[in-house]
Amino acid sequence: MERGGGPFLSVVLLDGLLHARHAEVPMCKIFISADPAFYETSTRSIRLHGVVTSIRLETLFWNVLTEIGRRDDMSLSQLITKLYDEITDARGEVENFTSFLRVCCLRYLSLQISGGIPGDVSVPIRSLDADAVLAREQASYISTVPAI
Repeated sequence: MERGGGPFLSVVLLDGLLHARHAEVPMCKIFISADPAFYETSTRSIRLHGVVTSIRLETLFWNVLTEIGRRDDMSLSQLITKLYDEITDARGEVENFTSFLRVCCLRYLSLQISGGIPGDVSVPIRSLDADAVLAREQASYISTVPAI
């Protein structure tokens, strides 16, 4: 049976006899081939309104947050403070702020792919019509969710 990238035949020597064995190309080769540096974690200390807090994220998430901040001429610390302020103003205290940051990164990348946020990083996020971006995002979720 073919699965993943399809089988290939390998020959191994067992007990002095040659045996054919099917092996498979890993289905997730694209993902498992990632540079381990992307999923190494690092902790950064950020000052939120005078209180030092530590945030531990994978390198790839730090890179995406840095890109988001640069689009609006903000340092990483400024961006994280702004996100914290806006989420707590809108929803109250956040139970898992680190998870919120990861979701921000994934949504940012997803919105770039769908065209809601321009891929051109010289376009500031603050210049976008947030309601239009959110409506487009909502419409894309509705069209991709299978009917039950």
